Amino acid sequence: MRIPLVDEAATTALGRAVAPLLRPGDAVLLEGPLGMGKSTLARGLIRALAGRDVDVPSPTFTIVQVYETSPPVAHFDLYRLERPSEAAEIGLDEALDLGCAVIEWPERLGEDVAAWLGPDRLTVRLAEDGGGRLATVSGAGRWEEGLREIHVRS
Repeated sequence: MRIPLVDEAATTALGRAVAPLLRPGDAVLLEGPLGMGKSTLARGLIRALAGRDVDVPSPTFTIVQVYETSPPVAHFDLYRLERPSEAAEIGLDEALDLGCAVIEWPERLGEDVAAWLGPDRLTVRLAEDGGGRLATVSGAGRWEEGLREIHVRS
């Protein structure tokens, strides 16, 4: 599925559209170069789960931020990971046991992302598209069928 994102509001709206579809154990993988809107999308998703305008800083330096939402969500930024095994040290597996995870830079998990994340994954790849962005959305596990439920409204 390809979704044009004409501005920051559209990127936030995509996060809001995904939020109500999340279930415990789900992982949302956000891929794309620096400055493509990964944190903006994550912020929209987390605020939608929280039901209010919570502070959602980028976890670039903390690596993970946990939010008591329903379901609980952990926001990971794996950019600074040097080895895939460090994912266990920062609690990625526990986050998926307790709720869901939004993961920026999932490629830092290595070639076998499924080994870390389980079967139910939504991948959003962000790229430049003219003056805006293009989100290419794909799913694994229950998300293969769940893509049809994503409806973005700015």
